[in-house]
Amino acid sequence: MEMRLPQPVSGMSMTGTGNNRTMGHLATGILVLAMLYFGQSIFVPLTFSLFIIALAWPMQAALQRRMPQLLALLITLSLTIIIIIAVGSSIAWGFTKLGQWLLVNAGRFQAIYADWTMWLDEHGIAVAGPLAERFDVNWLVRFTQGLALRLNSVAGFAVLVFIFVMLGLLEVEDFKARLRLPGAQPYGETILAANRDIGDKLRRFMVVRSFASVLTGLIVWGFALAAGLELAAAWGAIAFALNYIPFLGPLIATVFPTLFAIAQFESWQMAVIVFICLNLIQFVIGSYLEPLLTGASLAISPFAVIFAVFFWSFMWGLAGAFIGVPILIVFIVYCAQFPNSRWIATLLSGGAVDKFEGRG
Repeated sequence: MEMRLPQPVSGMSMTGTGNNRTMGHLATGILVLAMLYFGQSIFVPLTFSLFIIALAWPMQAALQRRMPQLLALLITLSLTIIIIIAVGSSIAWGFTKLGQWLLVNAGRFQAIYADWTMWLDEHGIAVAGPLAERFDVNWLVRFTQGLALRLNSVAGFAVLVFIFVMLGLLEVEDFKARLRLPGAQPYGETILAANRDIGDKLRRFMVVRSFASVLTGLIVWGFALAAGLELAAAWGAIAFALNYIPFLGPLIATVFPTLFAIAQFESWQMAVIVFICLNLIQFVIGSYLEPLLTGASLAISPFAVIFAVFFWSFMWGLAGAFIGVPILIVFIVYCAQFPNSRWIATLLSGGAVDKFEGRG
């Protein structure tokens, strides 16, 4: 009697292959994220350097058409360093001033919060007791001083970024030429087009973000002066610098002045006014003016922006919070280049994928 072996079902085989491929991609993604997390001492400065190269390259290219390449590089690096130092120094100076103010007024803060928690406890809000026991103004002092100290001690990070940027700017033209070689096709031209699109979008994003940050800092400074809030210049500097971090930065720049208004005016009504006005400033600039200036070509799902900020802040701390949205822009642009991943770009961009394919 002839025995026949069971034949494999083609549908089941294809399904199994697809599942294996999906699991392989998932495992690869997890390994890449683990590598980025544990190797952040290298990947964070590398990512920042690529971001800076994308912003500074048009100036470098324009200068080296009129002068030697090394002289153009020196001018480009000098201007870049000046801008970075100005932004970093503003937030470091602002938090340093707050730390000094807290040292002088820590006793007043503690007394005010003790009175408030006692009042809440008398009115039957039981959670006030545990909060009062755990609240310590010294923690707030240490936090502001530690943040200022951390921002002032980034010399090693800055040196590594400087080296990466210098070497990267020197190699941009050569890298473009290699991408055009026949051996790099068909991916070379795709990467080249994506990089051009990424550079345009990142520069537009930073121009709009910088304008909004300067405007936010000036308005917050003016409001603090008009309201009689102490350290008005510090609040303006902090609002300017933290506005570069979407959602998280404006939240910090709103909560801190509100807490200080409580201590300075000893009035919850004034604290509420400060809180509402600062949130109104952030809302008008962040939710109306910035999208209006940015246009549809950089429209990204708000949920994706929030997730990017918190995810990369978890991965890389404060540096990740700052660079999270640019990384998201790069991810969306590359996803839009390939048919298999274009659906991801469509979901994250919150609309038609065309605006992330260089046609926005």
